[in-house]
Amino acid sequence: MAMQNTAIAIDTVRLMCAIAIGAQLITLDTYASEIVPRDHRGRAFALSFAIIQTAVPVLALLGWLLVPHAPLHIQGWRWLVLMGGAGSFVVWILCRFLPESPRWLARNGLLEDAERVTSVFERHAETHRGHPLPAPKALTPKSVVKDNFAEILRPPYRSRTIILTVFHFFQAIAFYGFGNWLPALVNAQNHNALRSAQVSFLITLAFPIGPLLWSTIAEMYERKWQIVGAAVGTAVFGLLFAAHTAPLGLVVLGILITLMNSLLGCSSHAYQAELFPTRIRARAVGFVYSWGRLSTAFTSLVIGFLFQRFGTAGVFGLIAFAMFVVVVAVGVFGPHTRGLTLEQISD
Repeated sequence: MAMQNTAIAIDTVRLMCAIAIGAQLITLDTYASEIVPRDHRGRAFALSFAIIQTAVPVLALLGWLLVPHAPLHIQGWRWLVLMGGAGSFVVWILCRFLPESPRWLARNGLLEDAERVTSVFERHAETHRGHPLPAPKALTPKSVVKDNFAEILRPPYRSRTIILTVFHFFQAIAFYGFGNWLPALVNAQNHNALRSAQVSFLITLAFPIGPLLWSTIAEMYERKWQIVGAAVGTAVFGLLFAAHTAPLGLVVLGILITLMNSLLGCSSHAYQAELFPTRIRARAVGFVYSWGRLSTAFTSLVIGFLFQRFGTAGVFGLIAFAMFVVVVAVGVFGPHTRGLTLEQISD
């Protein structure tokens, strides 16, 4: 992408990048849910989300420093893309040291490999606890069900698919609507380009801080109620943001909105991966998650229209409505998952 010189070429390569990154995000959710013990799943997702979100302020700072210039006679935006490409090689190296999911191995008939990976986990756990682990519970053999896409659209998983599809479509309005339009929204409230850039950068610092904060309570409350609380917070703080013009108020409210969005993100990623069995988990997560991406494409156009016609109040009015839909979908119809194994949830 950094080597392209036409809009069509840049967009084509960018599409390929988006497909690859999308596959990573889906696999990450699936893998983390299957590899982490049930009492630590929420915390693990929050910490991984903190690492991911660290890229937001880093990118904002690098864009501020590089884009207006051309180090070594190479345009600044090309340096940013090159850094992302270099990061993908680091990811590739790290993945070579990750163990495969024992659930996936067992599901595919690789029982010896699953036992080998599980034994390593058990030895680490015994070393950490200082005493042998209790004997595993006996499992009732079950007939192997062939996985297929249609299963996520049939009972008992159809309702979960619908809930998460609605959730993702509307949560993307708040998450990406605020994040992508942050500089414009701040500038519309403050009417000072330099000050707005500073305010926007300060708000982005909350992106990695939020998940670290929420990791401390990730296992204390039901995942669905964390999502509901975050949605209510986003709506309330967003409407207050639209009524403020002072830089300090915009920074505080912008940080609060970002914190609510981060809680919404890390809790929902853990939640969606818990609701489906191993045989269809990745496929189901990919399907429901794609509705959020589809929503983002249309949301940018809708928010642009509302921003032009009704200003910041119109944008946050839409966000508040979207969060109301999220509260109803997840709060009323979402199942409980706290303290349950993946097998208990899927059953």
